[in-house]
Amino acid sequence: MVNSSSIPFTSALDLSKLIHEKKISPLELMKIYGERIEKLEPKLGSFAYIDLKSALQQAQEKTEILGKSKDTSELPLFFGIPTAIKDLYSVRGMPVKYGNGLIPPQVADYDMGIVSLIKEAGFIITGKTATSELGSLPYTESPNLPPCRNPWNLDYTAGGSSGGAAAAVAAGLLPIAPGSDGGGSVRGPAFCCGLVGLKPSRGRISNAPVGDYLGGIATHGCLTRTVADSAALLDVLCQNISGDPYWLPTPCSSFLSRITNSTDKLKIAFATSVAPAGKAEETLVQQVDDIVDHLEQMGHILVEACPDFSALVEPFTIIWQSSIAASGFPEEILSPMNLWLKQNSPDLATYLQSVQKMQVISRQIVAFFDEFDLLILPTYLQPTLKIGEWADLSPDKALANIINWITPCPPFNATGQPSIAIPTGFTQNNLPIGVQIVGKPTDEMTILQIAHQLEQIINWHQYTPPEFDLF
Repeated sequence: MVNSSSIPFTSALDLSKLIHEKKISPLELMKIYGERIEKLEPKLGSFAYIDLKSALQQAQEKTEILGKSKDTSELPLFFGIPTAIKDLYSVRGMPVKYGNGLIPPQVADYDMGIVSLIKEAGFIITGKTATSELGSLPYTESPNLPPCRNPWNLDYTAGGSSGGAAAAVAAGLLPIAPGSDGGGSVRGPAFCCGLVGLKPSRGRISNAPVGDYLGGIATHGCLTRTVADSAALLDVLCQNISGDPYWLPTPCSSFLSRITNSTDKLKIAFATSVAPAGKAEETLVQQVDDIVDHLEQMGHILVEACPDFSALVEPFTIIWQSSIAASGFPEEILSPMNLWLKQNSPDLATYLQSVQKMQVISRQIVAFFDEFDLLILPTYLQPTLKIGEWADLSPDKALANIINWITPCPPFNATGQPSIAIPTGFTQNNLPIGVQIVGKPTDEMTILQIAHQLEQIINWHQYTPPEFDLF
């Protein structure tokens, strides 16, 4: 008999095992999550759109298939597991609003490439998760929409732009969710909400059927409670689709199958000060120091070192800013911050020059990894913000604050390297914090293996937000 009270914070892989062993049905599971979504979502603002009627219908159909199945190993790995899609991406039959509270809802008539893969993997799509407007900001507080709140403390942000996905998983409204990351938009919400946030290598996950308009800085990623869940979701998503502008070969073996493998002795760089922003807040410095101690005890060689990211700030900011102008959104429905960004967008020549500069600087950053296998950094340089903390600042001041806060993340969107944010502790007021592990180009496997080893020591997946755990 399954204890339903423990289900909401059970890993997606463990839930999959329960379904495949017929200890719980997809319909029973969906009812548990559906009830939590109905009761708890109004506190969070983690969903942009919910369709529980369709989700329950899908769950009923899958339950009937499960009942008739004599060999459940033939069913997809995530058969009957609920998830949701970030509201920047199209799901056939569901509206997409791009985090904007004024745009008329547009019902999508096609599935994004990753959505097709998620459906093929057996997931039940319950709706769309909240995002900052156009995915442009590291907090999810679009005008005319409820802010997305942090399950650990509702006065604080869940981060952005994949804030809704992170809040829903952290609060036990979903067991697992995809996100996307163009400058920390998976890793930042994971940091804020106490989750694992995986940003894969450029080209690992397809952006089909759309192309790229940001110089390759953005990719889909994973928000989960455990490293194994992120590895398993990456296995689902890492299929290139014909015509992709960037692509990597599908791995010969799954990431999930290898995360428990031991690693050779690694040479690992670490830093708690990141140029040009400077030193991390002291509680975050301590998290890096603690992880360094763990890694040294594992037998790895740790060296304090870090590339200088100063020259990257200007070209990266110009490329990121250009996405607002490229969106085609009318100025009258944009938030004040995005309106300012659009009105101050550079011309085409400046954009192209910035892409070239970013690529040259990225080569220099990647060269750092000729000497090191991994780099350990704070995920962000300060703990999460209160809701509306920067709302009254001028756009230029807010932008400066954002750049300083998220400085450790965007460099690896520029280089296309894999990186993973892991939770490692809490602030004095019980907000999650953590570190980021950056790997060599295309080497998700090593960061997943090291993150998994640290997970066994820290056991972060055992911690849940008290207010949401009591329901």
